[in-house]
Amino acid sequence: MPDAYRVVLDAELSKAFDVWSGCLDARTGEDPQARARLCSMLESARASAAEGDAATARAWVADMYEDAREAGLPWAPSPPRPCEADRQARDYAKDALPQVLPLGLRDRLDHIALSLRVTGRRLQTAPGLDEATRQDVHYITGRAWMALDLAHPTAARHELERLEAIARRCGAAP
Repeated sequence: MPDAYRVVLDAELSKAFDVWSGCLDARTGEDPQARARLCSMLESARASAAEGDAATARAWVADMYEDAREAGLPWAPSPPRPCEADRQARDYAKDALPQVLPLGLRDRLDHIALSLRVTGRRLQTAPGLDEATRQDVHYITGRAWMALDLAHPTAARHELERLEAIARRCGAAP
């Protein structure tokens, strides 16, 4: 199986590198020592990533956010919330994944994603769903999207089938 997860993790780092580069290139009149320290940390993070040490690169990026916060730099980016970080990483990864995933697998994943969106919308608009069922829908939908992010169609299909069973039970199936 292709390592789609690694592509997403690499995309996460690429996004952070781009955000920090943009902020550091802006030169907004900040403390020159803080800026120099952050530039050095960014270069260390990039070097670690280039050497294949993504864990160290992520640690450098995390340290950058912390140093900027401690220095009180108003122009520095704040770490994105988990949902936003995932959205940004997916956006970056969408360009790299076609090179990693075979066409047939991408088609299967796209078909599951479309079915997941349609079934999810039907359930969101279904009248009279109790809170427990809504929680189940959110949980199963989240599991399905994680499986899609990992390019695991079997797991994603299984979660979609669980969601479709809820839709049939609730009268939200086509």
